Amino acid sequence: MAENKIVSLQNAKVKQVVALQQKSAERRKQGVFVVEGIRELQHCLDADYKVNSIYFCPELTTATTLLQLSASITTYEVSPEVYEKMAYRGSTEGVIAIVQSRQLQLKDLQLKPNPLLMVLESVEKPGNLGAILRSADAAGADAVIVCDPLTDLYNPNLIRSSIGAVFSVPCIACSSDDCISFLKKNNIKILTAQLQDSRLYYDTDMTCGTAIIMGTESTGLTDCWRQAADAHIRIPMLGQLDSLNVSVSAAILLFEAVRQRQH
Repeated sequence: MAENKIVSLQNAKVKQVVALQQKSAERRKQGVFVVEGIRELQHCLDADYKVNSIYFCPELTTATTLLQLSASITTYEVSPEVYEKMAYRGSTEGVIAIVQSRQLQLKDLQLKPNPLLMVLESVEKPGNLGAILRSADAAGADAVIVCDPLTDLYNPNLIRSSIGAVFSVPCIACSSDDCISFLKKNNIKILTAQLQDSRLYYDTDMTCGTAIIMGTESTGLTDCWRQAADAHIRIPMLGQLDSLNVSVSAAILLFEAVRQRQH
């Protein structure tokens, strides 16, 4: 099953995985990223990503599960100590894979009639982006577009928090200007989530082609989005605070679009 066994912490392949886990520059340079866990790797394979190699620890996984995943893929057995060194997080079922990156562009999107898009401007926390991808998958969104990103799309925390949704939902990084041009060209309504000069989200039509635009929790959206918007929407805040976590807000707005489209 495994081509060979790795027991040394100084092995070059171990060092490669660690570098890919820790450094976005290394992921960009090599054009690959790391996936941990059976479920995440299965989603990755289902989305037809090319897996270069799999590392597994037999003390932490099962041969049956591994055989289902690793047919025709170069596979290495590693010791528990080596796996601990390579793993970014615990409880990943003893499986780590190196996968070739995809760099989708706006022109690659295959839009269905009345698409639903989630657009995020400069969202800085990988965990938030991962959670939004999960909501986008659940809501059947056509894509998540990350404008002027502050984290790369293959950050280990993003993959972990998305539980594989980063593979099931088309995810594109681009500039805000390019995204605005794309949305205007395709007649997609731009709805910006903001407190100022806005109306309640459930009073806004989301049954047509719709892009929901969200900014950072600290500074919100930049003026280019406010000016490009077809409507400004807000979630009512009835307590003493004036904002929600961006991933929670995204879920609320996405499922309002789902609700409207089911009636």
